Amino acid sequence: MNNNIISKEKFTFSNKEKLNNIISQYPDKKSATLPLLHLAQSENGYISDAVINTVSDFVDCHPAVVMDCVSFYTMFYTKPQGRHIIQICQTLSCSLNGADALVDEVTDKYDIKPGQTTEDGKFTLIKVECLGSCGTAPVAQINNEYHERLSQKKLNNLLDSHK
Repeated sequence: MNNNIISKEKFTFSNKEKLNNIISQYPDKKSATLPLLHLAQSENGYISDAVINTVSDFVDCHPAVVMDCVSFYTMFYTKPQGRHIIQICQTLSCSLNGADALVDEVTDKYDIKPGQTTEDGKFTLIKVECLGSCGTAPVAQINNEYHERLSQKKLNNLLDSHK
């Protein structure tokens, strides 16, 4: 996000049917903010200044209000991510069951730290709070798939299958 210069660039939603469906579900335009951001991110890969401007136009508010939503929720990305997003849970159950070793494994394997993307754009590593599967810790989510009871070996096998 370029915070020094206010961009006037706009984003064009490609799935007009989904866009219209979202807008039609909310009598209060502002209530559509999060669903519109999810749709934009699924189409664009991340939330750019252009997305912020377009969503703010749709919901009839200042772009800063939309940016507040984006910056509050960790599931929105403000820069391009890798094709495979590796999210490793860091809450107590996962941490006690080896999540830190999983983060170290990814860091060593791809030479990236949490929040970084590999130079080839294949992998992004993110430490996240609770993935909601404490009984099967440690847990990681790769793209939209949950992987439970992970060991370093299982994680490596998963990562190798995502090349």
